[in-house]
Amino acid sequence: MAETHAERIERMRKSYREAHARFVTRLRNAPGDLVERTPGDGGWSAAQIGWHVAAVDGIFADLVSGARPSQPLPVGFHERAWTEIVAGIPQKLEASRGSHPPAQVTREETLTALAASAQKLDAALKGLAEERASRFGVTHKVIGTVTLGQVGDWATAHTIRHNAQAKRVLGM
Repeated sequence: MAETHAERIERMRKSYREAHARFVTRLRNAPGDLVERTPGDGGWSAAQIGWHVAAVDGIFADLVSGARPSQPLPVGFHERAWTEIVAGIPQKLEASRGSHPPAQVTREETLTALAASAQKLDAALKGLAEERASRFGVTHKVIGTVTLGQVGDWATAHTIRHNAQAKRVLGM
């Protein structure tokens, strides 16, 4: 049996909160100098990765709440299964300029940003009306078109992906 809108929202909120908590715990428990150290290969520090996740979560919250424009979906649009979407995501992606972290960011700045963006996203998901969830969406160059009702799953997958990246950067 398909999940109801309310069940879907609660599942996404729960999954997102769990993934977010694991990521925050990783950043909080690692040594501060390690979290803020930029890798020798020129990639982002774990703090910068966290800052990026917070920035993207804020964008997701604005899309879901309507503070950022989304697009009406064409009549007959059908969601693709999230597992299908994830399977098509390349291993390496280039983040959009608007979500690039500053050159220097502290663990505390990142944790503060993550807390604020998580609260904002959770509230936006909680308030997402069924009609808006299914009739509006967003198109991403890699993900393709998804409904606003899928943004919570996207946020969870994004957080998990970057938690794994932070784990590699931290060597833990």
